[in-house]
Amino acid sequence: MEQIIVTEQEVGKRLDEFLFEREVAPSRSKVQSLIKENKVFVNNRPEKAHYKLRLADVINYEKYTNKPLSVEGQNLPLDIVYEDEEILVVNKPAGLVVHPGNGHEDGTLANALVYHEDQLSKEAGTIRPGLVHRIDKDTSGLLCVAKTDEAYLYLKEQLSDHSMHREYYALVQGLIDENDAKIDAPIGRDPKSPVKFQVNVSKGKESITFFHVLKRYREGYTLVSCRLLTGRTHQIRVHMDYIHHPVVGDPLYGVGNRGLYGQGQLLHAYQLTFRHPKTHELVTFNAAIPKHFSDVLDQLHEI
Repeated sequence: MEQIIVTEQEVGKRLDEFLFEREVAPSRSKVQSLIKENKVFVNNRPEKAHYKLRLADVINYEKYTNKPLSVEGQNLPLDIVYEDEEILVVNKPAGLVVHPGNGHEDGTLANALVYHEDQLSKEAGTIRPGLVHRIDKDTSGLLCVAKTDEAYLYLKEQLSDHSMHREYYALVQGLIDENDAKIDAPIGRDPKSPVKFQVNVSKGKESITFFHVLKRYREGYTLVSCRLLTGRTHQIRVHMDYIHHPVVGDPLYGVGNRGLYGQGQLLHAYQLTFRHPKTHELVTFNAAIPKHFSDVLDQLHEI
């Protein structure tokens, strides 16, 4: 994000007027769109377009970029777990962005999907072809992709009514006492950060994560499997941090968990279960823990 600090000469100006003068976007209406999309923060809080600037206000913003109307196919590696005429199930590596957005106009999973498959559902929009759900850039694992609009709508309904089951492995800091637990804690945006989320009991959206302890390690880590009932942005990461057991390697949440053995975020979507859009039979797909994750586990000692 870009940053501006308000000086005496700018005090009293409207936020949208000021950002347009600073060429944050090519028109005032597009500046207002950025503000409505929560891409502008004043002192780490979202404000309205008519907000009047005060001395030393700190404005963080994402500069406007023309969003691509369509995704160009790119010959990128694509780990296909299953494919038929209706769907694709792919195993996304950590570090790969799912679809184009600010700062990531190409080189995404969506670009690879368009190169591989001529027909993908456009129900999710032209820059998210066929994508029924998403996972974070730094999270690895399974995603379901719809080739037809009918398949997309059928799968999306399962996502909405929580009958699509998504299971994750996570290595977290600390030793968890419980063997099984449910985290029921609403999640909303963190007013102190333009990119983070937090548990917000009064204003957050319903967010439920179930977890089961698989292994505890002498080095002070716990391997858990997590099942999402809801699918909020950063849900597992926020919930595990909320109970003081953040995901190891998480770049946003937790303290002192970034550099374990030099690996990245250790969160992997290993299992996906849903009803097939054509046969309506229950199907389950699995993806093994990736090497960067298993290499860390191999160096730990189970209690």
